[in-house]
Amino acid sequence: MFLFVLLGSSILAFAQSAKNKQIKISPNHRFFTDENGSPFFWLGDTGWLLFSKLRREEAARYLEDRRRKGFNVIQVMVLHTVGAVNVYGDSALTNKNVAHPLVSPGNSVSNEAQYDYWDHVDFIIELAAQKGLYMALVPVWGTNVKSGWVKKDDAVTYAKWLANRYKDKWNIIWLNGGDIRGTDSTTTWKAIGSALRSSDPNHLISFHPFGRTSSSEFFQNERWLDFNMFQSGHRSYDLDTSQSEHRYGPDNYRFLLTDYKLKPTRPTLDGEPSYELIPYGLHDTTKPYWQAADVRRYAYWSVFAGAAGHTYGHNSVMQMHKPTDKASAYGSKKYWYDALNDSGAQQMIYLKKLILSKPYFDRVPDQSLISGGSGGKYNYIAATRGDNYAFIYDYSGRIFTVNMGKIVGTKVKASWYNPRDGSRKEIGAFENTGVQPFDPPGAQRDGNDWVLILEGM
Repeated sequence: MFLFVLLGSSILAFAQSAKNKQIKISPNHRFFTDENGSPFFWLGDTGWLLFSKLRREEAARYLEDRRRKGFNVIQVMVLHTVGAVNVYGDSALTNKNVAHPLVSPGNSVSNEAQYDYWDHVDFIIELAAQKGLYMALVPVWGTNVKSGWVKKDDAVTYAKWLANRYKDKWNIIWLNGGDIRGTDSTTTWKAIGSALRSSDPNHLISFHPFGRTSSSEFFQNERWLDFNMFQSGHRSYDLDTSQSEHRYGPDNYRFLLTDYKLKPTRPTLDGEPSYELIPYGLHDTTKPYWQAADVRRYAYWSVFAGAAGHTYGHNSVMQMHKPTDKASAYGSKKYWYDALNDSGAQQMIYLKKLILSKPYFDRVPDQSLISGGSGGKYNYIAATRGDNYAFIYDYSGRIFTVNMGKIVGTKVKASWYNPRDGSRKEIGAFENTGVQPFDPPGAQRDGNDWVLILEGM
């Protein structure tokens, strides 16, 4: 019955419309496009343990939920560890050697005991394609290389094998690395990137780095790197006490300010900000947990600073926490299927809809819109604009002033956009000169966030 539902006419129709739509880099090298040159706004979800933790029917439930919520990229580990075993008990490798994937003939759909690890990966990738979802694959998580369990030559053999297996799938994106600094095992990461590129020249490649770092710090000039990805991480301001962490702290927009100026020009995005319902700093479960307002803040801050998209994450979903788990990581308090509908996940679509509602490729970050300074920490005001519109994000609901005249038009129409529900409330028309104050609805407090929309008239 499951397979008949899976291959229903509606999904097949969607598959045909999405066929062969590999994403590309836009002509200005700032954004992504589809095969037809239309805007592709990366809205990712971290489903890191999807391949190893979920059964086929569970994977279908997860992917369908993310499709319905407007996500279009799923970030997932191919191998979390060299001893990876999937939910059906099938091992990924022979003797934990990445150079020897354990592949058995056939692809059983009737006997779970015969499910092959790689057939299961194939099944989920194809299922994602049928739903129009891209799979951003991390070949092997960084700790395996750093710990010496993966040697460079074996990694190259594995990367070529993996790239050849999936190079004809239109919905593949490669994420080299995996929560690791590029300075750890640099030659191996460069070798993996080169192997992926030589065997699969048509799919985009980036590098998923360690917290508070960006791929641009390590591989900006590598020919295999198509776009940059940074991990702004999970620490709060009070936990960011070490200068060795990163000078940017929780201000993820600062990564954009750096990457945006680099040559060659590449798209960049936050591939791992603070997850919804994960403790500040990850490990101390007595700390407060990040909430929906926090994930909204990171999303709007980075996108308005010039990002080509954004990746959301949820503590329970990224690890696919299940009742059968002996324990949960990072204080997860929900099972993955209950966490799917948490507020932050539902609210990401409103950012995507807002950005796609205006001309896309001429959008630039522009803090000169803000008069009197942008503010610091949670009072930071983020601004972006096109030729005849501007978006200004205020996380704390504080009054701010705008330098008018930055967009075309003798007057501008102003409105408030609510990032919690996507609703919009018109304010009125204003002269497009001088300095104009704006007072968001409600009291000033963290999480009372609003977007001011200005449209030239």
